[in-house]
Amino acid sequence: MSTKKGIAILGSTGSIGTQALEVIESYPEYFDLQVITAGKNSDLLIEQAKKHKPNTVVIGDEMAYKKVKEALWEDNIHVYCGEEALCQVVESTEVHTVLTALVGYAGLKPTIHAIEAGKTIALANKETLVVAGEFITKLARERGVNIYPVDSEHSAIFQCLVGEFHNPIEKIYLTASGGPFRGFSYEQLKQVSLAQALKHPNWSMGAKITIDSATLMNKGLEVIEAKWLFNLKPEQIDVIVHPQSIVHSLVQFEDGSMKAQMGLPDMKLPIQFALTYPNRFKTEFPRFNFMNYPNLTFEAPDRTVFKNLDLAFKVMNMQGTAACSLNAANEVAVAAFLEEKISFLEIAQLNESIVNNSTNKLNPVYEDFVMADSLARQKAGELIK
Repeated sequence: MSTKKGIAILGSTGSIGTQALEVIESYPEYFDLQVITAGKNSDLLIEQAKKHKPNTVVIGDEMAYKKVKEALWEDNIHVYCGEEALCQVVESTEVHTVLTALVGYAGLKPTIHAIEAGKTIALANKETLVVAGEFITKLARERGVNIYPVDSEHSAIFQCLVGEFHNPIEKIYLTASGGPFRGFSYEQLKQVSLAQALKHPNWSMGAKITIDSATLMNKGLEVIEAKWLFNLKPEQIDVIVHPQSIVHSLVQFEDGSMKAQMGLPDMKLPIQFALTYPNRFKTEFPRFNFMNYPNLTFEAPDRTVFKNLDLAFKVMNMQGTAACSLNAANEVAVAAFLEEKISFLEIAQLNESIVNNSTNKLNPVYEDFVMADSLARQKAGELIK
């Protein structure tokens, strides 16, 4: 059996997935790429498979299965399609770590299968913990599975905690860039366009997460994710706007001391740390220079204008399936905004309406999450029409 670490990347054609492939390519003596998957982007999946030679690929879109299979026939790569195949490939004995970089709710089921199979999880799909944090963390404890965060903010918290796991956390501060509309009034937000919302000031990301950053929903989802990752109470989590995106997050301990993790905004670093922990591998990434950033500034987020952040804290306190309903509503709302069916401000309005009109099931099992997700999507779709 290979001494290399077998990696499965769920969502290899997205922003995180493509960067993860670059990381893996940099350390061929350490990583063995076993599985890559994509939803619909069959052309890029084929290109990646031909270059990186994984053992297996999965395409979610069954219409593209024949095309992918024929394209990779000569490369001796196994090709499968559909959700069930996605759930099965993560259970392979050759896979050590599963990087879940799928967008949204789609990441939940395969992540559950990977945990049940005892795989280490590198989690870039925050919705998995937003939707079913209590269920996922309990399952991971029962299976003795480690979940390493890939989000830059959660990676920062994790890095600050290394060597401090015996010391209780008093509070954590998740930093936010503020997005492209930092400082905008409610009136100004009425006029913003899709093109403006897709221009993030510091990070290069996919369309869904870029819009979530503009509405501050991304930070709200990260707040919920942090609660489950680090076993925190809602009052132990705060959000602070830091426009330069150099301080990626902070931990405050019971003696009042604070630790921050800093660096240039580059997702390859948290991806690599999640895949190589507890080691740090030498990189050629650009280095931070204090002289280029003589001023690092911090301010409170405007929760009266960007209402999604408070909504996230609300559902976190509600527990049960409330966060699942919010996440489903937001996925539908963002998709509608990207298709220019609703305005920027209507995203938060739609989310609030769904949260206020959904049944919250406490102590949920997996089927309750499936039901809550389905009902919230249905209601959100009806409101958009």
